[in-house]
Amino acid sequence: MTYCVGLCLKDGLVFLSDTRTNAGVDQIGTFRKMALFQKDGDRFFAMMSAGNLAVTQAVKEILLQGQLFNGINLWNAENSHDAAVVIGEAVKQVYDRDHKALEKAGIDFNCNLIFGGQVKNERPRLFNIYSAGNFIEATPETCYFQIGESKYGKPILDRVLNFSTPLNLATKCALISMDSTLKSNISVGVPLDMVVYEKDSLQATKTVTLDEDNPYFAMIHSSWGEKLREAFNSIPEPNWHGGKKSNVISVPARKMGAIPIHKLSSKANKPSKPSSRVNPKRPTKKSATKKKA
Repeated sequence: MTYCVGLCLKDGLVFLSDTRTNAGVDQIGTFRKMALFQKDGDRFFAMMSAGNLAVTQAVKEILLQGQLFNGINLWNAENSHDAAVVIGEAVKQVYDRDHKALEKAGIDFNCNLIFGGQVKNERPRLFNIYSAGNFIEATPETCYFQIGESKYGKPILDRVLNFSTPLNLATKCALISMDSTLKSNISVGVPLDMVVYEKDSLQATKTVTLDEDNPYFAMIHSSWGEKLREAFNSIPEPNWHGGKKSNVISVPARKMGAIPIHKLSSKANKPSKPSSRVNPKRPTKKSATKKKA
């Protein structure tokens, strides 16, 4: 499995991915899930992948070879949207080639991608591309995408992140999101690849691969756990018998009554006595004899 997160913010983009793949507890490998595409002074793109590794590697190879789709590839697309269309076409091409063989082997065609970047004279953009080759784009209201094991790292993003979040703060938020996922799911693992793209730079100036020995990530790992415990312990315990208003938990809900408690009735509690009534035997019919004429 994997976890990748991409952020689209006012000042730029943040990409973060793990590198663990597994097909069972005894088949664990390390494969890079992030690919960067750069044409100096003209465009910068990053792509992260989750799903079937053979499928996502095939898509990446098509893009690296510069294959044209209706005369367009990543290197000449007029904007990021057209570049996302190219990636969708590459996914469809791999599907047409491989899906029947995958079906025969009992394997789903699984390919999810986060793709983003900037072409000169346009704003940074971010897309979530699905197995069918279609995609959606991030907006200021929904400014991040996750693929893979997303549930563990989502709460911190929802509580902290918004379109105006500065890049440095967003970087810290993404790393905490990843650390929460690493803590709860063994199918996600280091090393981690991270790119922080600054708006209008059109190049990857801040890239890093992190492992357990990275001092900042090690600090994130230890500090986040400590701060969570501190926050947890600072919250008052519930009060069932009145007292400070904010601590009282036994307040009736407005829309529903109390939980019904079903009790055993006194009649049902008494053991039943065996019946003394004896069913009378049915009288047997005597066969009538016919008199001879």
